[in-house]
Amino acid sequence: MPMLKGKDIVSIKEMKEEEIEAVFRVADEMVPIARGEERSDLLHGYVLASLFFEPSTRTRLSFEAAMQRLGGGVIGFSSSAGTSVEKGETLADTVRMADGYSDVIVVRHPYQGAARLAAEFAEHPVINAGDGAGQHPTQTLLDLYTIKKEMGKIGGLNIGLLGDLKYGRTVHSLAYALARFRANLYFISPDILRMPRHIVREVERYTRPYETSDINEVIGDLDVLYVTRIQKERFPDPAEYRKVAGSYVIDLDLLRRAKDTFIVMHPLPRVNEISPEVDKTKHAKYFVQAFNGVPVRMALLAMVLGVR
Repeated sequence: MPMLKGKDIVSIKEMKEEEIEAVFRVADEMVPIARGEERSDLLHGYVLASLFFEPSTRTRLSFEAAMQRLGGGVIGFSSSAGTSVEKGETLADTVRMADGYSDVIVVRHPYQGAARLAAEFAEHPVINAGDGAGQHPTQTLLDLYTIKKEMGKIGGLNIGLLGDLKYGRTVHSLAYALARFRANLYFISPDILRMPRHIVREVERYTRPYETSDINEVIGDLDVLYVTRIQKERFPDPAEYRKVAGSYVIDLDLLRRAKDTFIVMHPLPRVNEISPEVDKTKHAKYFVQAFNGVPVRMALLAMVLGVR
């Protein structure tokens, strides 16, 4: 049976390293199709149900582009507004309904654990597109893919995760995966937004992360800086958000103290944590990173549907 066929992708922890590497190999093959340089009908006749209960731009559009680039169809919604959720329909019933209309389901939801619940009620594969402050496995896959493509490897690199490490689901998934690939981790955040202790303990099974609130202390050591915005919508107390908003700004002055080969990544959207002047430098890789979401998600869809 093809690798990943029929498998739910809920957490990066449930993917073996050889499965991740296989996704990368298939993604490499998908790049010309993702760019529109080649055409493919690999997923002709298959339907993706895109269930986004929470706002998204890159994740939703890249999944839809991935499916359509491979000749498949897409149904779904980008907000629960206008759906039966407003009438009180449960997540389980929405998923059961979509499962009957499609071959694979992608779910984004504001509540942690929603994707795993969806997987319990669906017969077809469920892919987690982000569940609250929980997991975002496909973002992690494209982040790992970007690092490997840009740096030639992952193991042994000094990688800093900066910003909202408490509520940021992208860094929760990524920290664990980077540790498994034997990267050296630096957690950089305000004290009230430190990486949750349970994630630190998981990471410490593979490597001992260095924690600091001062980016200037470590900038010269880093090969990769993964920047996240401080997420206002995740804060239960607006006063706490105001205390840390604008804590970090990546600008040209900071880059002058970094390695020549240093790269800056960001899952986007950004607010003011990366100065626009950085965009024109060779260090900026966040728009390349966003594009990489398409071939990586093309690979994943093809693999869980069993055609690759």
